[in-house]
Amino acid sequence: MESKRKTKNKSWLIVIGSLIFLTGIGLISYDYLSNKKIDDQETTMLEDFYEVEEEIESIEEPQEIEEVKEQVKVNYIAVLKIPKIGLERGLVDPNSYLNNVNYNLEWLDGSSMPDQENGNVIIAGHSGSARISYFRKLDKLVLGDEASIIYNGKTYNYKVVDIYDIEKTGKAEIVKEKNTTTLTLITCRHNTNRQIVVIFKQFWFCTIFIFLYNDIIFNEVLICNDSLIIQKVK
Repeated sequence: MESKRKTKNKSWLIVIGSLIFLTGIGLISYDYLSNKKIDDQETTMLEDFYEVEEEIESIEEPQEIEEVKEQVKVNYIAVLKIPKIGLERGLVDPNSYLNNVNYNLEWLDGSSMPDQENGNVIIAGHSGSARISYFRKLDKLVLGDEASIIYNGKTYNYKVVDIYDIEKTGKAEIVKEKNTTTLTLITCRHNTNRQIVVIFKQFWFCTIFIFLYNDIIFNEVLICNDSLIIQKVK
């Protein structure tokens, strides 16, 4: 009798253990499939964004740009890229409910848009190990590292000029030089009362084209960030 009871108890333990194991496998599978679905959606949104950006590169009129964006429903209005830490992340409209660090990277209040001359683009993001911790490697950046923002058919390039590791107080005082265009990225140090503030300054990629005829210069063209700056015809 005692032997049968032990066997029965052992069988129940095996059943319970199997159920716990299968539940764990199910939760892991669900988490994996959910993340894969989100990754696929984000990949599609990035592809849609780049499709529109390619189309509006040569358009000058703001109204025409908006018409193109309406034809292809684009969720992202810009993309932030930081090659050093492998970041390529879309940014939504500042007025969208998704413009929140709990969903995505966030344009903070007071941020300029990338095309504003002498402005300061301010973006915040989470660090840590969660899926939304897009700035988890921000502390790996050093002076001179580069970032870029693609916005309205143009690419804006930046280099790190200052890095601050400060106490987290709920606000950060940002001081910028006059007549400079900057990008400020902010994140918290995971499990600490500190935050990282990385300041970038905009720089230009410039190429000069010199056209010769019989060894005489007859045309000079200066192109910076894919825009014609100076053209001299002699």
